[in-house]
Amino acid sequence: MNSNMNIGIRSIVRLLVGLFWVSSFFACGSNDDGNGSDEPQLDAPQLVSSIPVNGDKDIPTGDLEVILTYDQNVTISSAGHSEVTISGATVENVSANLKKVTVCLSGLESGGNYMLKVPKGVVLGPTKVEAPQVTISFSTINTSEVKPVISELCVSNPLPQAQKLYDYLVSIYGKKTLSGSMANVNWNIAEAELVHKTTGKYPAIAFFDYIHLYASAPDSWIDYGNTTIVEDWWSQGGLVGAGWHWMVPAYDGAATDNMTYEPEKTTFRPKNAIVEGTWENRIIKADLEKIAGYLKLLQDKNIPVIWRPLHEAAGNIYEPWHGTAWFWWGYDGADVYKKLWIYMFDFFKEKGINNLIWVWTTQLNDADFYPGDAYVDIIGRDIYNQKAGPDNAVQYKTIDEVYSKRLVVLSECGSVATISSQWESGARWAYFMPWYQYNATTLAGHEHADDKWWTDAMTQDYVVTRDQLPSMK
Repeated sequence: MNSNMNIGIRSIVRLLVGLFWVSSFFACGSNDDGNGSDEPQLDAPQLVSSIPVNGDKDIPTGDLEVILTYDQNVTISSAGHSEVTISGATVENVSANLKKVTVCLSGLESGGNYMLKVPKGVVLGPTKVEAPQVTISFSTINTSEVKPVISELCVSNPLPQAQKLYDYLVSIYGKKTLSGSMANVNWNIAEAELVHKTTGKYPAIAFFDYIHLYASAPDSWIDYGNTTIVEDWWSQGGLVGAGWHWMVPAYDGAATDNMTYEPEKTTFRPKNAIVEGTWENRIIKADLEKIAGYLKLLQDKNIPVIWRPLHEAAGNIYEPWHGTAWFWWGYDGADVYKKLWIYMFDFFKEKGINNLIWVWTTQLNDADFYPGDAYVDIIGRDIYNQKAGPDNAVQYKTIDEVYSKRLVVLSECGSVATISSQWESGARWAYFMPWYQYNATTLAGHEHADDKWWTDAMTQDYVVTRDQLPSMK
C-alpha cells in the first residue's frame, strides 16, 4: 500500500470518528434537563457578593436588610420565606429583584452571633435551576461597649428618616466610620464620581454647599430648587449632607456680584443681624426664608440632611497671636455667634423644618462658641496638613472628652494621614469628608485626598461605602 493510500484511509477514519461524536452529542441531548426537554440550561446562580459579608462584625442591632447579589437574574421559590432561617432572630420577608435577593431580619440583639441560611432551592435561576445553599455569619455590635451619646435629635418631632439615620450613626460609633465626599463647589457629585472611578465604590455621604444661595433661581445658572442630583443620590442608597458658606453683600444695597463671607470685605455685622429693623436683619431673614424653602423640598421627599452651617466660627480668635474670625458669622465673638445659631435654629423650627441633623464645627479651644446640646447633634472638626495618624487622633480624643455625649466627625480634611493610620491611632470619627479640588478630573495628584489616600480608606472593613449602607427610607 503506497503512502498516498495510507493518507487517504486515515482521513476517512478521522471523518467517520468525527461524525460519530457529533451524532452522539445530538442523540444524547447534552442540554436535556432530565425530563426530555432540549431547551438550553443556564448554570446554577452563583453568589457574587453579600451585605453584610460573611464574618462581618459590629452589625447594628434591631432590623437588618441582608442583600445577596447573584451573577444572573433570580427568583424565590414559593416556599422560600419559610425555608430561610436565622437562629435567635426573625426572618420577616424574602424577595428577589433582578440579580438581588433581600432578606429582611428583625430582633437582632446586642453582642449576638448569627448565622443566616438560605438553603438550596430557595433561589432559582431564569430556568428554575437551583442556586447552592448560602450561609452568612455575622455578629452585632455590643452596645454595652459603645460610648453613651444622646439618643434624641435636638429637633423636636424629627423626620423618621432623620432619626433612623442618627440611630444608625450612634449604633456604629467607634466601630465603623462612614466615607464622604464634597461637591465641587456646590451642586454635583463630581468628587464622588472620581472616588468611584478610582476605587470602584461610592462614598456613603455626598455633601453639598448652598454657597451661591444669592444667585439661585429657576432661570439662573444655579438652581437649588432642582433637587434631581440629591434625589438620585438618595434613591441609590446614599446619604446627604450640606453646608453653607453664607455669602452676604459687601454693604447695604451692594449688587449680587459683590458678595462675600469674609468679615474684612463687608460692613455686614452679625451683632446687627439679630436685631430687628437693621439691614443685616433684613438680609438674614430673606436668606433663611429662601434656604428653608430649599430644605423643605428635600424634607417633602423624606430626605434627611446632615446640616453643617456657620462652621469654623472662632477662626484664629483663640490662637496665641489673637487673630480674627475667618467668616463674618464669628466676627463679633462667641455670645453673638451663639445667638445667631439659635436664631437660625428657631427660624427653621417655625417653618416646620425637621429633616436636619445639626453639626457644629469646633476649633478645639472654642468651647465658648458652642451653642449647647439643645441645638447641636454632632461635633465636627476640620483638619488640614496633619500627616501623622497620632496627631489626628489627639484632636479626636480631645473633642471626644470635652463633648462626651456627642458623636465626633472629621467634617472636613485635606492632606491628612490615611484613614487606616488615624483609626489605628484611635481616631474613631463617625464619618470623614475630604475637601474638593476645583475642577479635578482625577484623584491622581489631588491636593486634598489623592488616589492612594482613597484606596486606603475604601479597602478598610470598618469604612462604610454607599453600597454597604442599610436602607434609611
